[in-house]
Amino acid sequence: MASPLPKVVFTAPVSEMPNDLLDGRVWVKVLRHKLPLTEEQLIAKLKNASGALCFLSDPLTGRVLESCPKLKGVALHAVGYNNVDVAAASRLGITVTYTPGVLTEATADLTWALILGACRRVVEGDKMVRAGRFKGWDAGLLLGMDLRDKTLGIVGLGRIGQAVARRAIPFGLRVAYAQRKHADAAVEAALGARYLPLDDLIRESDILSLHCPLTIETDHLLSRERLFAMKPGAVLINASRGPLVDEAALAEALETGHLFAAGLDVFEREPEVHPALRRIPNVVLMPHAGSAGRETRAAMARMAISDLLAVLEGRAPKHPVPRTEG
Repeated sequence: MASPLPKVVFTAPVSEMPNDLLDGRVWVKVLRHKLPLTEEQLIAKLKNASGALCFLSDPLTGRVLESCPKLKGVALHAVGYNNVDVAAASRLGITVTYTPGVLTEATADLTWALILGACRRVVEGDKMVRAGRFKGWDAGLLLGMDLRDKTLGIVGLGRIGQAVARRAIPFGLRVAYAQRKHADAAVEAALGARYLPLDDLIRESDILSLHCPLTIETDHLLSRERLFAMKPGAVLINASRGPLVDEAALAEALETGHLFAAGLDVFEREPEVHPALRRIPNVVLMPHAGSAGRETRAAMARMAISDLLAVLEGRAPKHPVPRTEG
């Protein structure tokens, strides 16, 4: 006998299942797979579902959404929503929610792990010691970039960008930023942050950290031209979205020595990584783990599920993705 409860599909497991929220309210099916789902697979899994908890790797295209007539709500276990055709969802009356704010501090922490790892060559040092190649102290061994009095350029001074900037203050870094419009004067004053047009920021930054959303306008924001316009010896950090950077051009900039190093948590064609980036020693690579703190991931799941339950029970969710027309 079919369950009288609304059917909810999780397209992958969450780190900690909040059964106290779910029990007796919905019937849950959790998919377990190793590769991202295709459009056809998503349609097959979601066509009879009232709700879905999805991830950034799920292509929630207009075709997928149109093929799931029972779908009322999609909760994204993410702060971004570039994988969703929001206009189609709006047209079809499907409410989409996301998890802003909750992952800010964890992602800023990971950004700083990438900054320190890249500037101070932590991964190279770890490999050297493990391989038995460390033969004793040497004044020229693994020389890296000092942080004090350098310029940290932040592209996108939103929640995460501001959290990254706050962490820069005790390191003695100057902070500059670029985005469509100036941040509030109070934010600039608290962070000591200086506004620059994007191309000026790219030229002046010793460390350039990306924290902007992926849109049509920001796809390959760091093009080959802009990567080679960066200050010689600079460091690029990307803990935002992989397609912001032309990976082939980045590999070239690193291999030629134009850039000192890079720290990447996201990739242009995840889970694929450009082969050159995997072999270049001066790149710190992480598997899209910016929000992967235990408490943060648990809070993301609770936020996403709470909003999805609200939609299915006819209440307004707290964190809806803005509706668009199209």
